[in-house]
Amino acid sequence: MRITGGSARGRRLAAPGSGRDVIRPTCDRVREALFNLLGPQPAGSRVLDLFAGTGALGIEALSRGAVFALFVDRSLTAGRLIETNLRACLAHPAAAFVRLNLATAANLAPLCAGLEPGIAFDLVFLDPPYRQHLADRVLPLLEPGGLLNPGALVVVEEHALAELPEQTGALTLTDRRRYGETGLWIFRHQPAGN
Repeated sequence: MRITGGSARGRRLAAPGSGRDVIRPTCDRVREALFNLLGPQPAGSRVLDLFAGTGALGIEALSRGAVFALFVDRSLTAGRLIETNLRACLAHPAAAFVRLNLATAANLAPLCAGLEPGIAFDLVFLDPPYRQHLADRVLPLLEPGGLLNPGALVVVEEHALAELPEQTGALTLTDRRRYGETGLWIFRHQPAGN
């Protein structure tokens, strides 16, 4: 796995080993296609990488000009892997890691503990384990937590045959792509009055 664009382009990412914490990284081809779709969106953005695994999506966004990335995963193994990959790819990354089991979280308030008050994100990656309906469960938690800026993009990676709603609160599906067994859904946050 490598970073596909930006200041860290070509840098290798450490891959997960075997063990009980299964991590399925987004392959380079899908990640590059996704960032081509996003265009300049990452530049200047605050990024939230949920089910972060190796951190590849958030690190790719930082490489392409994002100003901050918050990585969230239930696994300390993932946290260590993300730290290794950040050090290998970026000199002084503005990033943080929060350990949270998103599969059982009732809300996302713990994400903002220790962050500056009122922080909101412009780009969210939601890459849960496939076929466990976790995207369906976590998508509705994003908006009530005040985590999204108006116009924010939420990118969901799931199995290509998964069914996701076209509308969840103020999140509206704007694009859907398929790359082999991988599906990408892009939602835009469009709160009333904006």
